[in-house]
Amino acid sequence: MKLFYATASPFARKPIVLLHEAKKTDEVELVSVSGSAIDPGTLPTDINPLGKIPTLVLDDGTALFDSDIICRFLADTYAPWLYRGGAATQSLTLEPLGNGMMEAAILIVYEGGLRPKDMQFTPWIEGQGAKITRALDALEYQAADHGSVLCGPPSMGSLTIAIALSYLDFRLPDLGWRKERPRLKAWEADIARRPSLMATTPAD
Repeated sequence: MKLFYATASPFARKPIVLLHEAKKTDEVELVSVSGSAIDPGTLPTDINPLGKIPTLVLDDGTALFDSDIICRFLADTYAPWLYRGGAATQSLTLEPLGNGMMEAAILIVYEGGLRPKDMQFTPWIEGQGAKITRALDALEYQAADHGSVLCGPPSMGSLTIAIALSYLDFRLPDLGWRKERPRLKAWEADIARRPSLMATTPAD
């Protein structure tokens, strides 16, 4: 199998973290690509018409795309515990929340990095930032409850939240999400020590 990815992409990081959790990184060949909606570059448009990453190509040539679908496939094969039992509930509630934070952050980055300054729409950026703020506040509340799904055994849901927080540090450091969120700060510091996350730190 081949996984097309970019080290800066939080969505592409998700299946790689899963493979580390399952200790199956040798089962999938990683293919680094780059590009954008303006210039596809080396993005795998020939196998994924959307040109998005991650894209997983199976041994029979079938292409899977969308990080959630890829993670579900890999988890069924290598790491079912990340979605089964209590982890299923965690992922159903936390994974889309983390995905939404990452989507909003990426839209902010694209607005500032791809659009000319005179075409940037400040209310749009502020609206995406508000989504992130609301999600962070909800996570701080969950982190205060040791019986919450966030504080349970690691699942694809909680790992996605950790990846989202790491992406905020990487791309939006001025956001300062740790301010006034001591419990979420402590939770993130703990989960960030997992080898799967340490081995997949984002980079340009």
